[in-house]
Amino acid sequence: MLNKEKQITTMLDVGLILMLLLSLMTSIVIAQEADVKQVMLKELKDIPGKEALMITVEYPPGGADPVHKHNAYAFVYVLEGSIVMQVKGGQEVTLTPGQSFYEGPEDIHIVGRNASKTKPAKFLVLLVKDKGAPAVVPAN
Repeated sequence: MLNKEKQITTMLDVGLILMLLLSLMTSIVIAQEADVKQVMLKELKDIPGKEALMITVEYPPGGADPVHKHNAYAFVYVLEGSIVMQVKGGQEVTLTPGQSFYEGPEDIHIVGRNASKTKPAKFLVLLVKDKGAPAVVPAN
């Protein structure tokens, strides 16, 4: 009976160690996510049901976004560093400060990442979207 109890205890210890490792790996992945800050949200009274959302996005070195959609008109302007962008069916482009990128409401954003593994990158995004709709949705 002691061997069986020892096996169960060992299995529990291994399970706890695996959970701890998974937790540490998850926190490392989260640390690489983009830092998104709202700059402005404004109802567009002349365009019923629409609003403009302005955000800044900062990618840490090596940071990237998952594949997503905006269901909005998205205008991107690079402020610092360099970023790589691509929508499905389009070409991958590398943008530097002063350059811009556009995504339409039907576009699927398949590449969005920092071009550098050592320096952060920051850009401004203006989204014209349905009032109250989320800014980003997962792409199917």
